Amino acid sequence: MTANPGGDWVRQMARNLTACGGFLYDTSHLLFDRDTKFLPLRTYLNGMTDTDVVLLPPRSPNLNAHLERYMRSMKSECLDRRIFFGRRSLERALGRFIAHYHREAA
Repeated sequence: MTANPGGDWVRQMARNLTACGGFLYDTSHLLFDRDTKFLPLRTYLNGMTDTDVVLLPPRSPNLNAHLERYMRSMKSECLDRRIFFGRRSLERALGRFIAHYHREAA
């Protein structure tokens, strides 16, 4: 984590995410909005990986409504109500929230 992410930091995070075993390893498509803060990541993915960058249309705030609602629920129901003592406790809480969310939605 960093308080002031720059282009070099974003490129390093992109390398970490797309390396073997990374979160985006073997990802074929990745959706992006048109915010300029993602520009170094989009540039890296276009030039260095097989991942296709798909830009969302401009001025389409409701295009990702399901994801926006999921993220809002995760934040308000899980992350804002706990104090985490390290990565393991955060991952455990998120895993339990995801299981609960999908069980309730089914």
